Order: sequence, then structure tokens, then C-alpha cells
Amino acid sequence: MKVERYLILFILVIPVLILRDFTPNNELKYLSIVDEALRDGHFFTFYNQGEIYADKPPLYFWLLMFSKWIWGEYSMFGLSLFSIIPALVSIYVMNKWVEAETGASTRWTASLMLFTSALFIGSGLVLRMDMLMCMFILLALYTFYKRYSGKGRPIDRFLLPFYVFMAIFSKGPVGIVVPLISMIVFLMVKKEIRHFGHYFGWREWGILSGFCIVWFSCIYLEGGSAYLNNLLFHQTINRAIDSFDHKKAFWYYGVTFWYAVAPWSLLYITTLVIAIKKKLLSTDKEKFFLSIIGSTFVVLSIFSAKLDIYMLPVFPFCTYLTILLLPKEKEKWVSFTLYIPIVALTIAPAALFFIERKPGIPDSPFIYIAVALLFMFSLTACWLLYRKQMYKAINCTALGILATLFTGAFALPQVNPYIGLTTAAEKAQDICEQEEIDHYYYYRFRSGENMDVFLHEEPVKITNEDSLLNIYQKGDCMIFLKEKDVMRSQTLQERLKKIHHEKIGNYYLVHPPLPVQYSETSLP
Repeated sequence: MKVERYLILFILVIPVLILRDFTPNNELKYLSIVDEALRDGHFFTFYNQGEIYADKPPLYFWLLMFSKWIWGEYSMFGLSLFSIIPALVSIYVMNKWVEAETGASTRWTASLMLFTSALFIGSGLVLRMDMLMCMFILLALYTFYKRYSGKGRPIDRFLLPFYVFMAIFSKGPVGIVVPLISMIVFLMVKKEIRHFGHYFGWREWGILSGFCIVWFSCIYLEGGSAYLNNLLFHQTINRAIDSFDHKKAFWYYGVTFWYAVAPWSLLYITTLVIAIKKKLLSTDKEKFFLSIIGSTFVVLSIFSAKLDIYMLPVFPFCTYLTILLLPKEKEKWVSFTLYIPIVALTIAPAALFFIERKPGIPDSPFIYIAVALLFMFSLTACWLLYRKQMYKAINCTALGILATLFTGAFALPQVNPYIGLTTAAEKAQDICEQEEIDHYYYYRFRSGENMDVFLHEEPVKITNEDSLLNIYQKGDCMIFLKEKDVMRSQTLQERLKKIHHEKIGNYYLVHPPLPVQYSETSLP
């Protein structure tokens, strides 16, 4: 696939990368952790407000540090590159992988399908390390398959364990579990498991172990045995056996898969079921892709801790296995599976004119243009399906989704106060500077402590309503409250009616009375 098409995909998401605010619960937390590490001079061990944060390896935090060094501040666009570029590289790897069996137009269709899969594009637009891990897992599996098919290079003996390590170094144990289990299952299917050592033998294990030993040694020197034990046991073994967080039932991924790869989930499942039933999986490549999907699904389902994003490395193989199998399948059911999501996308825009407008949904012309684009593209896709032009229908649907995303993103400045804390924090700083207020507080809500990224000091948490009123009465303070917490408490609502406050997005700013230019906003 030509580079211009990768550029098109990138351009269509640029407005989101530029205009969106940081989400408090994850993105803002990562930035706060990086700030704390820079202040303390830590590069292998990380802390969240003084508490050990061994949840994630260092690589992604290093990239955030690098971005701040380049841009001078935390730039949403600059930070987003560490998600969207790995997403595009992942698409490139998959296209390269199936190049011999597919034409350029087919690979473009596959690229659009993968890029517009709900969780894949979502992971490419948020500040997380998952897409980075996905890229390294794909590179590891691609390198293995090249060696298996006799097309490997001498350097691949080094690159395979290196990519596995980088996958671990990006996110954690999933980075080694997915590629190794996939390779083992595939070799078992091929009845060649005795040759596993040829692909991942003592040299590969030695390289992988060497990298890990260096990493763990740096952790021990910087953070001591407590941090190392937390990383190796609490964050790894405990999460797998009896997780302290994100504990879900065995069948969890069977449910989340449907919306994770929407709108293509029904197409993927139908194509695979027909292929298995009719024994259409004939090539080693198809069998390997299925081995990756099946083994990853089962193994991650066994693990105690589950999040839908853990399955991210599977989605590219779902897409490209479907593309490989579609020419072999002539059943009408395959086309029918596309009618359902495409018709749904055609009807969905009409809901905008009937639903009650809620806070956070802006009355912006860009929203209406985006909705109109989605309707027109989806309607065209329906017509193409009717004309039995399935691939063009897929392309049209995917481009409609991206056009909708591109246009709707220009309404984000109006939505940002409901997404993150940047607007509220900037307003609070402005007020505090003019009124010479020196102390920041927040009432209970999650990740409030991470506002230190904006405030350049850690706000103090308030845990109960009585303390809130007492602190306000002392004066010289700015208090952040989340609307959800306020609406849950009748007492808090009544008390707030008697004290000065302003509403910014989802948050209330409670502070001493201000001059006339600042207007008070009453609670409902």
C-alpha cells in the first residue's frame, strides 16, 4: 500500500490529536507520574504522589519525558504520536505480511477496517502504552513467521527476542504471553512443536533474559527490593491468578469482542465460522493467524485480570484473516453481516434530532456536518452492498466513520470542559492569581491529586462534607468539586447554595467571593 494512504489515515485523525483535552483518570495521571519522576530524578521506578506505581514499565514514561523535552510542555499532539504512529506501523506490518496473497486495493480495505475498529482507533487516539505493545507483538510474530517460512535473516534471531522484550517493556507480561503462546500453539497445530527451540532457543532466551536482567538491576539500584517485588509479583503473578483490580469472569472477552471491533464484528465472526466449518483454512499463514486469535483469547480469558484493551493485539489478525478468507466464501450471509452495522450507521444520525441535549454535547455546526456525512456515506454504502460491491461498501463505510471523526473533532473545544480538567484548572489559576489564593483542595473525586500537572502543586484531598465547609470558611482556598458528587448529596447542594462557586464543565470551583467581573453560577 502506498505511503499516501497511510498519510490519509493520519490526516483524518489530526484534529482529534490537536484539539482534545487530557482525560483525568489515566492520561493526566501518567503526566503527573512523569512530572514526579523528573523532580525526583527517577527513570526506572515511578511513583504516584509518593505511592509506588509499578503498574507499567518505563518505556512509555520515557517517551512522555522525551515529548516534554521536545515541546517544552505536555502537547496533546506530540504525546498522541506515540499511539497513532504505532497504530499505522501495525497496519503496515500486516499489509506487508499478506502482500503476496492480496492486491493493493484489498489491503487498503483491510487497513480501513482495522483502523476504524472501535477499540483499535480508540487506542490509537488516547495516551496509553497499549498500541505500542501491540506494535512490538506484531513485529515479534511477523519475525517468527518469516523465520518459519524460510524467509528470515540472520538478524531476526536477535530481533525476535528483542521485539518480545520491547513488548514487555511497553506494557508488561502480555507482551511475552501472546507471542510465545501463539508460536507454541501454531507449532502444535503443525505437529512441529519439537522445533520450537529452533525459533526460540537458548540464544533467544539468553538475549531476552539479558535485557530483563539489566532492567531489573536498574530497578533494584534505584528503588530497592520493595519496588522490584511489587513489579514481579504483585503486578504480574497476582494479576494473573487472583487480581486485585479488573477482575472479570471467564467469558468477559466473549462479550467485549462485539463492540471492540465494531462495526466489523459480525463480519469477522461469520467469515471465521464458515471457514472453519468448510475447512477453508488451507495456508500456514491462515492457520497461524487463527492460532494467534484462538490461543490469545483462551489464555487471556484464564487470567484473573481482564480489560477489553488487553485483546488489542488480536484485532489485526481478525481483520486480515477475514480479508484472506473472503475470496473463498460465496455465501450470502457474508454480505448480510455488513447490512446490519451499515444500516445502523445510516439510521443512527437521525437520533441526534430526537434525543434530549445533555451537558457535554455542544450545539456546534461541526456536529451536524459530521452527522450528515455519516448518513450520506452509510447510505451510499447500503447502495453499494445492494449492487454487490462489498469491498467498496466497506471502504465507503470506513471513510464515512473517519470523515465523521475528522469533522466532529472541531467541536472538541466546546466539549473539553466535560472531558478533562484543563479548563477548570486554568480558570482556578486565574482566579487564585488575582485574589492571591495560595491553597488548592479537591473533594474526593478520582485523580484529583494529579491536577498538580496544571497547578504545579499537589492539591489537598477533602474526604467529607463538614471538612469542605470548614476549609471554605477559613478562606484563602480554591476547592474543586465534581458535579456527580454534588448531585449525590442533598446536604452538599444546600450548603453550596450559601457559598460562592462557579461551574466549569463537570466541575464546581468553590472560592471566596470575587469582584464583580466574576459571576456566580447557582446550582440547580
